[in-house]
Amino acid sequence: MASRYRLVLLLWAMQFVNYLDRINISVAAPTMMRSLSIDAVAFGMVLAAFTLGYALMQIPGGMLADRYGAKRLLVCAPIAWSLFTGLTGFVQTLTALIAVRLCFGLAEGSANASLYKLVGDNFASRERAAGNGVWQSALAIGPAAVAPLSAWLLLEAGWRQMFFWFTIPGLLISVVLYFGVPSRGEIVRDAEPIAKDLSSGWSGLFRRPGTWLVMLGYMTFNMGYWGFLGWMPGYLALERHLDLHALGYGASIPYLAGLVGLILSAWLSSTVLHRYRPQLIAAGYLAAAVALYMTFNAQSLSGCLAYLCVAAFFIYGNFPPTAAVLLDVGPQKGRGTFVGIANTFGQAGGFVAPLVVGFVVRITHSFAGGFAFMVFALVCSALSFLALYPYVARAKSSAWVRGEV
Repeated sequence: MASRYRLVLLLWAMQFVNYLDRINISVAAPTMMRSLSIDAVAFGMVLAAFTLGYALMQIPGGMLADRYGAKRLLVCAPIAWSLFTGLTGFVQTLTALIAVRLCFGLAEGSANASLYKLVGDNFASRERAAGNGVWQSALAIGPAAVAPLSAWLLLEAGWRQMFFWFTIPGLLISVVLYFGVPSRGEIVRDAEPIAKDLSSGWSGLFRRPGTWLVMLGYMTFNMGYWGFLGWMPGYLALERHLDLHALGYGASIPYLAGLVGLILSAWLSSTVLHRYRPQLIAAGYLAAAVALYMTFNAQSLSGCLAYLCVAAFFIYGNFPPTAAVLLDVGPQKGRGTFVGIANTFGQAGGFVAPLVVGFVVRITHSFAGGFAFMVFALVCSALSFLALYPYVARAKSSAWVRGEV
């Protein structure tokens, strides 16, 4: 048990650095838009370029992890994404910025399936929400930490130098992972996999409605999530008129609420509610949708931040049970590839979200339509996961293990 949690703590450190590099551009958005003379639609294209690259590498990254082991991907990916983080500081045109962010997405996307694969290979079904919850907490802590740090660097050194400084953590974490993550044959595999293997081929898996419900739910969730993640700092600056110093701290508050939601959900979905993960996910996304609606309609800045905290609490709170459901439905012998396929669908939603929000902001000069889009997407995701419950229940049965359903 101790060795497995040491492993996920290393994955936590990697994801913390990952999100430092991923979210700093959202904090720098207003400054970069002025410096490069680009509008909201153009910056939406920049955000979408990352998610496109991230999506394109999900399946290849998963296949490589299944074939060669996850460690190689985990060590090489931070070196590559750190290179493109630094190159972001050199760009002079919109085209160059889009190209660099596309490559940055390719680099980060190459290792994503490896994280899930290691948890799926080393944790039993009931433990997977907790195992994933450990490293996924970095998805909330990272953005919370990067907001004030990025704002400080922007004020002290400018946005270009900010990206130069952010190359350092990725290079350091690559060294840590090289020495800390066990080689493929050394990991203790004491989990008890329950998912059906690939003896009947991928076609049988994709004939199951449950597989498509997972992918639809994951795609629509990412529409809401990446709209929230990519545009929240810009919304606070452009619509709520927070200055740069206040933005750094104001933008970090919802992520701290998200961390609380993630920890609570990881515990619930690994203990008393582990049999009801799809219902827990559905309830969380419906609550997040309501919170985003209330965010836009809040009359005061404090009310806006309070509702953003509620939205983050439920959005991040759904990470552990969603990851556990994904691993339960997927095949034991192809977890990396299956997660890669599911994440490709998910990132397709992430690609669309910043483009839609940016387009709506430019046309209407308001974030109202963007919030409506995110709310609708989260409701669709909730319905998809709610419909998934019978299939997850079957995945946990002996009949599923024998391939009889």
